[in-house]
Amino acid sequence: MSTATVPMTHQRGASRRQEAEVLSRLRKATGQLAGVTAMYEGDRYCIDVLDQLSAVTAAIDAVAVLILTDHISACVRAAMDTGDAEEKVAELVTAVGRYVRSR
Repeated sequence: MSTATVPMTHQRGASRRQEAEVLSRLRKATGQLAGVTAMYEGDRYCIDVLDQLSAVTAAIDAVAVLILTDHISACVRAAMDTGDAEEKVAELVTAVGRYVRSR
């Protein structure tokens, strides 16, 4: 069975500070995207809209790095401790590949 169809349990690894930072950054990116929508609807200059889209993308990428770091620190490390590292590493490589291809 593929790991994509099996529900995985997240190993709690992020500190409360890091969780707060991830949520804060996601909310900020949501606000930035709403601003881009308003810019586009308001017929703002295309290059200005593209610049703001670039900022949203950078914000999302920064959140992805935080989540990836947490996954490695908690989930992959826990799998290493239980002997399931090979499966977790393969899952991680697949997820990173999907993320990179989406760019």
